[in-house]
Amino acid sequence: MSDIFSSVWSATPTPFDEQWNIDEPAIERLVEHHIRLGVSGIFVAGTCGEGAWLTDGQRLQLLTAFKKAVAGRLPIAMQVSENSAGRILDNAKMAADNGADYAVIAPPRFLMHPTPQAQARLFRTAIENSPLPVIYYDLGARAATVVPEEILRDIYAMPQVVAVKDSSADPARREAALTARAARPAMRLLDGDEFMCDEYLAAGYDGLMTGGAAMTGRIAVTLLAAARAGDAAAAIAAQQRMTDLMLAMYGGPIIACWLACLKYALFKLGIFSASLNILKYEATAEQRA
Repeated sequence: MSDIFSSVWSATPTPFDEQWNIDEPAIERLVEHHIRLGVSGIFVAGTCGEGAWLTDGQRLQLLTAFKKAVAGRLPIAMQVSENSAGRILDNAKMAADNGADYAVIAPPRFLMHPTPQAQARLFRTAIENSPLPVIYYDLGARAATVVPEEILRDIYAMPQVVAVKDSSADPARREAALTARAARPAMRLLDGDEFMCDEYLAAGYDGLMTGGAAMTGRIAVTLLAAARAGDAAAAIAAQQRMTDLMLAMYGGPIIACWLACLKYALFKLGIFSASLNILKYEATAEQRA
């Protein structure tokens, strides 16, 4: 189970048709596209997948369509994050009942009394009772609810946590994850910040799980192979290529059009039938080009 995380995962966007329905034929094309790129796992309904804004019915349809299209060829992780342990567990049960292999839990977006004790209870209840192995998604200071490092240490000590997606871009949190992995060698660490993949792999992370992998997955696979081979120059070169492509698509360092350009690129490739996004990100003509 742990070896599947020593690879590149795609936190994939969700395709909609022009009527805002989940586009199941596009999901079939998207899965084949990821396999061509060499991606080893699919993360659905994450941030890039607009999972927090989908209805429960759309989330179920999304998972069912991916499970059918994957046909056992790739593992599927599904975000089940919510504002209470009970709601997280409801989502995890739905994911388990409909073919997901892993449950991804991120900090809650809305926690009225986010004391360390309240956070610890929420994560412990959700993780210990999850019907699926858990991937913890660390957003660091970027999260609406910032989880302190002492709570991270408790989370990473739980045997149900099989992997961490680290999008914090925080050296202290990276060291906390590496220390926890030293104590639990079976736990895998995945870099979720696609602008720092070479740095995190050099520090000892096992793999990558990024939102841009639907476009940059082949470069990410090359980068990971170079890092494993100890070829720092090749890893840095692949990182620079990936960074240049993403900044051109996403509108520069401020990431002005992130999801819009990613979906537009997949539309231009003939994988998506439309480039609609719930969050209404818009791309300029220059960024589209």
